Amino acid sequence: MAPDRPVNPIVSLERVSYTYPATSRPALREITLAIPAGQFCAIIGANGAGKSTLGYAVAGYVPHFYHGELAGEVIVAGKSTREATIGELVSSVGLVFQNPFNQISGTRLTVREEIAFGMENLGIEREEMEGRCQTVMELVGICEIAERSPVSLSGGQMQRVAIASILVMQPQVLVLDEPTSQLDPIGSREVLEAIQSLAEARGITVIVIEHKLEWLAAHAERVVALHEGVLIADGAPGEVLADESLWGRGVGRTRYTHVAWQARNAGRWPEGLPLPVTLEQAVDSFQLPRKP
Repeated sequence: MAPDRPVNPIVSLERVSYTYPATSRPALREITLAIPAGQFCAIIGANGAGKSTLGYAVAGYVPHFYHGELAGEVIVAGKSTREATIGELVSSVGLVFQNPFNQISGTRLTVREEIAFGMENLGIEREEMEGRCQTVMELVGICEIAERSPVSLSGGQMQRVAIASILVMQPQVLVLDEPTSQLDPIGSREVLEAIQSLAEARGITVIVIEHKLEWLAAHAERVVALHEGVLIADGAPGEVLADESLWGRGVGRTRYTHVAWQARNAGRWPEGLPLPVTLEQAVDSFQLPRKP
């Protein structure tokens, strides 16, 4: 099910294994993965499958921040994450943490200043910083809170600020660890669509760790599934999310796949027709003529 390996992938993991300090069980086991530039790739799996650890490895937080034992090689935009520092990697890859409270610096008085903080550290000209800040604030819908204190925000607002603070750095690779965990359904859709639009417009490679399978099924180009630190599936959303052999290994299914599966078990699904993973596929499939 694995796609053809890109000739010059922007992200490459070669037999990567990682064990956190003071633990004996590897969080990642022999992961080999190549992601081409501009791809929208989703990482799925049960809690504890190694999804966040994979994101940390791509961003260089493994091994530079979390330390532990790393085997194999991770290359991002031509840089070895083992040899390059996080400071050297920041221009190539950005990481949005699952918990936005971990992302806010706590050193800036307003949202606008918080978003500009990373650019200030890189010495970017003030005029360019202001333009970038305004663009990303409009993109994620936070212009109205630009002058508020970051620590006074709700969880959802803080998550949007965290995403904006990474987007403004214009990384080549964007890693998002459950970026909608603090957002309601409308906010989730708005933020995910904004990220996708930016990725398409600028050719950014997006790696998103997310449990909202319906959205991933409709928008991701590729789905990678992990189970207990092992890569168990890699392919198009329609292939991975409709694979019944994966359901018992922590890989979920969309509600549309589940309904179609129930219909098939009840003898109300055309023989040989693949299970749908999106609403559009389900609607089209249920409208097909049935045998009497």
